[in-house]
Amino acid sequence: MEIKEVDALLIKIARGDNAAFEEFYARTKNGVYAFLYTYFHNQADTEDGMQTVYLRVKQGIGSYKKGSNGRAWLLQIAKNHALNELRKQNREIPSDTIEIVSSAAPSDGTVMDAMKKTLTQEEQRIVTLHVLWGYKHKEIAQIIGSPTGTVTSKYKRAIEKLQKYLKEEERK
Repeated sequence: MEIKEVDALLIKIARGDNAAFEEFYARTKNGVYAFLYTYFHNQADTEDGMQTVYLRVKQGIGSYKKGSNGRAWLLQIAKNHALNELRKQNREIPSDTIEIVSSAAPSDGTVMDAMKKTLTQEEQRIVTLHVLWGYKHKEIAQIIGSPTGTVTSKYKRAIEKLQKYLKEEERK
């Protein structure tokens, strides 16, 4: 979904257009789910997070500035919610390899499984933001709070890991 499309929908939502909110939800829900899953690592907390995030979008729509990056605004809401929930639950975000949601995109048993098995949480988040959301590396760097060069190299390494894993699986 293009930035201008998101902006137009958010402006309509601010005017009270419920149909625009439904379209916004339908077009962004898979990406938000995948993003939240990289924090919560389970379906129940992720689904709860989805409800909260979209409720906050509806309640906080007045703070959205026309012409800004609506996708980044949405993901910032999701990130803030996830971090607050993790703090509340007194959990730490694990830095080791974790699962990413297999229902965020249709799983053909290869790429999603490969991501689960081979990538770290941060790599999964970077790949999800780049591939599913279409963010540029500079934008991802701002979202996750890392230098652009770090994001670029981690994305490249993650893709290499996935390619290597998939080639090995083909040989089996």
